[in-house]
Amino acid sequence: MTSGPRRSDTEPMAERILMIDDDDRLAGMVADYLGGAGFRVTVANTGRDGEAQLKRETFDAVILDLMLPDADGLDLCRRLRGTSDVPILMLTARGEPMDRVVGLELGADDYLAKPFEPRELQARLRAILRRRGSSAPREDVLRFGRLEIDKGARVVRVDGEERPITSYQFALLLALAERAGRVLSRDALMDLLKGEKLEAFDRSVDVHVSRIRAAIEDDPKKPRRILTLRGTGYVFAKDQDR
Repeated sequence: MTSGPRRSDTEPMAERILMIDDDDRLAGMVADYLGGAGFRVTVANTGRDGEAQLKRETFDAVILDLMLPDADGLDLCRRLRGTSDVPILMLTARGEPMDRVVGLELGADDYLAKPFEPRELQARLRAILRRRGSSAPREDVLRFGRLEIDKGARVVRVDGEERPITSYQFALLLALAERAGRVLSRDALMDLLKGEKLEAFDRSVDVHVSRIRAAIEDDPKKPRRILTLRGTGYVFAKDQDR
């Protein structure tokens, strides 16, 4: 489940948090609180579901409970750190100092004992995001599920794999993504791209969209990222990979 207020098209994408915890009441409370603070929270109730979510989607941080019905949180932390550098905030009801030490040695970024104040959780979460963000500015990367649009490097990735598109197609994709949820006519898109150098021939927006779809959609014939509104234009979907 996810929680969070609607944000305007001019605001940066909300940071995405994966909470792996089998306590539905606690998870619901955290999702509501962090959602009200501008985060988008997804909850997984088991370690298996949490790992599956991380393989399907990109998250800015993970809140990981130490005691799960199907996994030991320390083992799961070690596995996650072996494949990803996503910030991890560990939760525990045991409160044992050695658990904290081991968790940090395995790669967790911070540790919080239950019960906790939601404000402290939010503060610790923002702190680890700031620390990670200082080495890699996250505002330069737009994330939509498994899709990443790296504005700084001008590359597009799906599941971490770079997908080849031309410079003009990247500019077109970025114009759509930065206005996700808004319908843009072909004329509006051409106006937005006036400063971009066209390729050998001034092909239509439709042709470029078709080639972008071939690069980023799982099934270009049934697109879920760039949608067509007949007689109107295109809209870039805010929610993808569902």
